[in-house]
Amino acid sequence: MRKLIAFDDDTFDRLKQLARDRMATFQELADEAFADLLRKHGIPVDLKDALRKSASLADTPGKNRTRSKLSGKTRS
Repeated sequence: MRKLIAFDDDTFDRLKQLARDRMATFQELADEAFADLLRKHGIPVDLKDALRKSASLADTPGKNRTRSKLSGKTRS
């Protein structure tokens, strides 16, 4: 999907130079920047991230329930 994003001339020149310095394309810089933004806000970037986040959320309540069951038992 293509979308139009406007940059001021100075910002665009600096981004082009950064891409040259890193031997990357402007698209690669944009992909990295948007992926970082999504991670910052806790939004999975791809399926792998979504599955990892889902698994960690599923593990957390299970661990807490196990601990509470163990701590609730009386020892003889």
